[in-house]
Amino acid sequence: MVRSKKKAGQRPVTRRLIQRARRWLLWGLAIIVCLPLVLTLAYRFLPPPITPLMVIRVMEGKGLEKDWVRWPEISPNLRRAAVAAEDNLFCEHRGFDWGSLEVAVRSYADGKRAGGGSTISMQTAKNLFLWPKRSVVRKVLEVPLTATLELLWPKQRIMEVYLNIAEWGPGVYGAEAAAQAHFGVSADKLSLRQASQLAAVLPNPLNWSAGKPGNHVTSRAATIRKRIRQLGPMLDCVTE
Repeated sequence: MVRSKKKAGQRPVTRRLIQRARRWLLWGLAIIVCLPLVLTLAYRFLPPPITPLMVIRVMEGKGLEKDWVRWPEISPNLRRAAVAAEDNLFCEHRGFDWGSLEVAVRSYADGKRAGGGSTISMQTAKNLFLWPKRSVVRKVLEVPLTATLELLWPKQRIMEVYLNIAEWGPGVYGAEAAAQAHFGVSADKLSLRQASQLAAVLPNPLNWSAGKPGNHVTSRAATIRKRIRQLGPMLDCVTE
């Protein structure tokens, strides 16, 4: 009888613990789902104060230099160069370049380096909300975040935020800080050559320099300038 009473007394406690765990789980899921949506709506109009990458770099001792500038204060040369370097179909797709993604997935399945497939919209979502280290989990999370950006933001806002939070050197973020650090000019005064050199280092800004480019960066920048001429009207959404 004593043993039965103990069991009877334990059941309500166990049930309460399970119910409490369920509530916390539901609250956690609600926060995970709702917080990015709320921030996406806020960042449609407000500058993001900081990103996960910036926090990580500060913890690594790289400092933090950034200065938000509005769309008209970013040189059209840099806007066009970013598209030519990172995402030729930016003005035409709705967040995903399915052809490039398919190639990247096949490469990953074959055990090869899965480069490419990441659009500017996907990079913006990643930089705003996620961590820099590549992983399957991060790629999966990028999909709904990117879709939300494309649904709630115009293309100009996606590019504006992208160019304001992109990493352009140790502790250097955004077009204005990059233009000042590498060329001693403001973001709206960037020449085509300077803009192409900035765009050329986007894949590896900690090891490549836009202001003091080596042969590889110089060659990439020349290719970007050539591609800008070839893309023509495909750059209209970032030229206006």
